Amino acid sequence: FAVKGEQMRTLRRIFLALLILLLILVAGFAILGFLPAAEDPITDPRAGGAGANSVQDSWSGLQREFPAVETPSEAINSPEAVELGKLLFFDPVLSKDNTISCANCHHPDLGFADGKTHPVGVLGQELPRHTPGLWNVAYVTSLFWDGRAATLEEQAGTPLLHPAEMGSDRDALARKLRNIPEYAERFKTVFGGDAPITFENLSRALAAFQRTLISNNSAYDRFVAGDKSAMSEAQKRGFDLFRSAATRCFECHTAPTFSNNTFRAIGVPEEEGVQDPGRRSVAADAQIGSFRVPSLRNVALTAPYMHNGKFATLAEVVDFYSKGGGRQFGMTDLDGFIQGVDLSEQEKDDLVAFLFALTDESSKPEIPATVPSGLPVVRALDNPARQTVTAVNPLPPEARPTAPRTLTVKSGENIQAVVDQAYPGDTIEIEYGVYHQKVVVNANQITLRGIADANGNYPVLDGENKFADGVLAGGNDFLIEKLEIRNYTGNGVLAEGVRNVIMRDLRVYDTGVYGLYPVHSSGVLIERIDVSGVNDAGIYAGQSEDIIVRDSVAYSNVIGIEIENSVNWEVYNTHTYGNSSGLFFDLLPQLTSKVAVGGKAYNNLVENNNHSNFAKPDTAAALMPAGTGILLLGVDEMEIYSNTIRGNNSAGIAVFRTTIAFDKDRVDVDDRPERNWFHDNVLAENGLQPDPFLAKLGVPGADILWDGSSWTNRFDQPGASSFPPMLPSSGWPEFARKGYWQILEYVTSKLM
Repeated sequence: FAVKGEQMRTLRRIFLALLILLLILVAGFAILGFLPAAEDPITDPRAGGAGANSVQDSWSGLQREFPAVETPSEAINSPEAVELGKLLFFDPVLSKDNTISCANCHHPDLGFADGKTHPVGVLGQELPRHTPGLWNVAYVTSLFWDGRAATLEEQAGTPLLHPAEMGSDRDALARKLRNIPEYAERFKTVFGGDAPITFENLSRALAAFQRTLISNNSAYDRFVAGDKSAMSEAQKRGFDLFRSAATRCFECHTAPTFSNNTFRAIGVPEEEGVQDPGRRSVAADAQIGSFRVPSLRNVALTAPYMHNGKFATLAEVVDFYSKGGGRQFGMTDLDGFIQGVDLSEQEKDDLVAFLFALTDESSKPEIPATVPSGLPVVRALDNPARQTVTAVNPLPPEARPTAPRTLTVKSGENIQAVVDQAYPGDTIEIEYGVYHQKVVVNANQITLRGIADANGNYPVLDGENKFADGVLAGGNDFLIEKLEIRNYTGNGVLAEGVRNVIMRDLRVYDTGVYGLYPVHSSGVLIERIDVSGVNDAGIYAGQSEDIIVRDSVAYSNVIGIEIENSVNWEVYNTHTYGNSSGLFFDLLPQLTSKVAVGGKAYNNLVENNNHSNFAKPDTAAALMPAGTGILLLGVDEMEIYSNTIRGNNSAGIAVFRTTIAFDKDRVDVDDRPERNWFHDNVLAENGLQPDPFLAKLGVPGADILWDGSSWTNRFDQPGASSFPPMLPSSGWPEFARKGYWQILEYVTSKLM
């Protein structure tokens, strides 16, 4: 009995010690749960850049709303300020030796550039970077090639004080202007007060003038407003190429400004072989050699081109891009959009012709005959480029129909010829046959419909791998249905900037990068699609809002269905199998839209997505690990439920930060997936043969993979295998989810 009593006392001591240890762990866990937990700020998703910005009630969905001009609080834009800024802009008195005005380097007859490879300042030395044009500079949010200035007021003063540019001194310049009676009077009128001539007010006046340099009435603008004769046939073909998947020019040179205020490394060779750091000299996290994307408005007038004036003609620029930019010289650390494209000489000529259609000098200010200082003013120049700007086609206005019509394409006829006759509200019906061409639809409210034969076969668009896109749509309220589309190199159907687009009853095979590709669009319905054989996403909707994808099947693609950088979507009743990844919901960096929030995926069958990844190298799709059922990358507020997910070798569901695939220094979005809810899915036989990519990360295969990136995610999937082995669920109290996240965050930070 004595022995048994001692054993009991020992057991009690052990139990008490374990209880104390457990209480300490619980207390520590609770304390962690009440510590601050990292969360991305919650912002209005509709303000993140997703969706269309086309003009409403227009003839063509190609018209785009210009963005608001962001003027700082100190800005002044009265007519008197604009006139004062104009006189200052042309007056050499602003330079140290009274020889150089702003207009010497930004000449209105040269597209507000200077026509030189490198500008020359007061010291008679060439400056390192080419002079950029000023048209539509009011819409630029980061000024200079490297984006060092945030406002025109800040930008305007910089060259004045640069010792090698204009070489002035702030105080000395103000004294010079005070001694000129007309300036003294004009500054007083504009700014008031006893001493209105200050360097700050000088910069404000120059900025006021520059904000009036707006170009928005080019041949292109008239064409997208409904004047079919405004652009030549070559320009129309060039425009189609510009916004095609082949070139993807529109991704960075986005209408209507034809810039997107981002910085891109494209690999322009440096003359001295020393890399100009570009944006990296201003922002430590920027890509070396990246420069601001310039506007293409009036680009025909501003030769030579690029940050160093490397290329003398637009033809050289197009050729440089077609060969893959700097990749042709062995450069690899370049922007992902720089891939190269095989263009014929005719296609290159057409692209250049389109760029000339962006020319508009209707608001070009007159060069003043004199300036208040009395110093010589720059003279007007004859710009040879004007002679090559394609004039408006001299075609008579067409008589527009008063009611919607149905136009029929007979077998063997040219679809485009009939589409070109269409006006808003018309329906184009295509009889059964095989058509070897691409089709471009620009008018609003157009229906493009195939007529099946007696056996239910749809008319076929077969590009024979000679065309980038099967159908390119730029009109609002666009419906395409009952067609088979195959053998294109870029997309089956591309809809860019469209409001209300319906794609349904389509069979899409081997169309290059994407099967269906609505981008920058609002109100997207994709249904009853059969798509396979594309090297990115079979069905894709990107940088768009209010999307429905349903009742479709995608197989043998790299990605079955992808929703990228978008707002408010639903994907349901789809079947994805035999892809590298079944469903992909993602937030990628360096795009116009900076959000991916508010989606649902339910009642989908996602199975056996184990195809080897055959995406093109150096693309985002090439990073996709094979064997993934559903992958969330950086997405917020998504609900995934009532899906059957089985037989995917790496994972059934994977949830990761965007930075798992991209250098964190280049990720310009809130990359943490937050507030996502996974519940009531059937998960079976996933993660049995994980992709080597996961093995390198030390991650095993499982039904659910999670990188522990946010405590706000909930996994209500009892019985599912997972990594980590324990996942937070709705049943956990908030402090427990936060505490667990703190532990995972610590462990992850040590391992990564």
